[in-house]
Amino acid sequence: MNKIANRLKALRAEMAKANVDAWYISGTDPHASEYLPARWKTRSFISGFNGSFGSVVVTKTEAGLWTDTRYFLQAENELAGTEIKLHKLRVPEAVSPEEWLAKQLVSGAVVGIDPQTISVNGFRQLKNMLGKKNINLLETADFFENIWENRPELSNDLVFDFPTKYCGNSRIEKHKQIAALLEKNGTDFHVISTLDELAWFFNLRGSDITYNPVFTGFGLVGKNEMHLFVDPRKLPDELYSQLKTNAVQVWDYDTFYPFLSKIKGKRFFIDPSSANYSIFSELCAENEMVEGTSLIALQKAIKNQTELDGFKQTMIYDGVALVEFLFWLKNSLGKTRLTEYSVGRKLAEFRTKQPNFKGESFTPIVGYKAHGAIVHLSVTEENALEIEPEGILLFDSGGQYLAGTTDITRTVALGQVSEQQKKDFTIVLKGMIGLTLAEFPFGTKGCHLDILARKPMWENGMNYGHGTGHGIGHFLNVHEGPMAIRQEYNENKIEPGMVLSNEPAFYREGEYGLRTENMMVCVEKQITPFGRFLSFETLSLCPIDTSLVIRELLTTTEINWLNEYHRKVNNQLKPQLNDNLHGFLDELTREI
Repeated sequence: MNKIANRLKALRAEMAKANVDAWYISGTDPHASEYLPARWKTRSFISGFNGSFGSVVVTKTEAGLWTDTRYFLQAENELAGTEIKLHKLRVPEAVSPEEWLAKQLVSGAVVGIDPQTISVNGFRQLKNMLGKKNINLLETADFFENIWENRPELSNDLVFDFPTKYCGNSRIEKHKQIAALLEKNGTDFHVISTLDELAWFFNLRGSDITYNPVFTGFGLVGKNEMHLFVDPRKLPDELYSQLKTNAVQVWDYDTFYPFLSKIKGKRFFIDPSSANYSIFSELCAENEMVEGTSLIALQKAIKNQTELDGFKQTMIYDGVALVEFLFWLKNSLGKTRLTEYSVGRKLAEFRTKQPNFKGESFTPIVGYKAHGAIVHLSVTEENALEIEPEGILLFDSGGQYLAGTTDITRTVALGQVSEQQKKDFTIVLKGMIGLTLAEFPFGTKGCHLDILARKPMWENGMNYGHGTGHGIGHFLNVHEGPMAIRQEYNENKIEPGMVLSNEPAFYREGEYGLRTENMMVCVEKQITPFGRFLSFETLSLCPIDTSLVIRELLTTTEINWLNEYHRKVNNQLKPQLNDNLHGFLDELTREI
């Protein structure tokens, strides 16, 4: 861990040159990305922590990492031997990094921040909290430029066109949609800073970030114009001509901020939760700012019919791969050496055989026994547990297909299991079914629905620390906003066409983890004298391990749902499976 100590020493030297007492590292890039290109893996570089969420604060004498419940065990392991202390978020009495700074620093102290790597909201929150203690927030340069030897450059991988046969609407049609919303909001321009919004709006995809088919760039949409800021080397000549034909003005990525600085007297729509503070700084002095949830994010989240049809076809491909994997697992267990790592690789291999497969949608999480309790486990060949024909295996995985993105978790018995494990599994399943069967009035937000997944657990003194459901992109990011189903308040309502995960879980630290996750789409249910009502339709097609179910703990409604779901899985997957797998599928989907 000497390298972490050396990096902290080098960072503190840069802090001293800039006369700052602490430096705040948000852990993201100028595009508010969750998964990062190599150049922006600054949190990992300075701390050694490789999770996808967390911020780091370094003072003259101390250093801390803040992350949430998904990564507590991982962070403890990866920070061991360094001076960096783990601070837990989303737990009772959690202390945020800004609160911690306000307590640690004296009046008149200075905290530095690279404004390109923090959202407008994040900057304001930090500034307000520190301001109460008369601590100053200073915009600094990117100190990593001076301390990171051989820092990776941004990728120059080619961008490719995403045809309307998959996405449904052309660039021109999407421009008309956003232009109408700009007009409705009385604004002239919409800034596009997140990479999935950029890819969606321009019907382009890339490979700059592992697992996310996006490319590095910015966008600016006006009522009568479209600007794309991207490294010109990334655009093949034919695609460049096509964009030009569609009236897209292409500029070099590095000219984005100078371009903004020249615009005056306009009204800009920005999303302060995702737009970085440098964007705001360049525009706010000479223009009027209108803030709200990204208009593009909202349009992207509500899938059109072409996208939904694509998701449904993709679920068949993905379901076939999963059943083939389960068959292989059953017949390999106890006969050949299996590890969490090799099982994850084999699962990916089955997906590669499916039509339109373009890669995994995230690092597969394969947790055996105690490892199953590590929520976002990531194993290597070296630290993976060997899998035996006993206990429980949890696997959370997904694929990127041209017609949709998948995310699914199953927990399966590999041999003898305890009654406690069966009870826990069944209670989690009850929560998943409870949310699946929700019927709710239009305008309902995710936090109002979250209780449906947790209720069976709460009644048994159980809980889980992560969210219950996140949005999922269409051949885009596996985690997509702006809506979510979790306990924390989110102002964005759940609307028809939104595709979300449904993944209640339970973890007994040091013993096992249980999670059953399906993808579902919000649909219209009915209109009554009391309003417009919505519900969910399940998209995922993969058997749920009924050997772990205690039937007596399920209600008649829950039993009927499970049996009906398995009939659907059987009917839709069997025609696509080899004949030798039909009996196996029948066994997995038999009624309870």
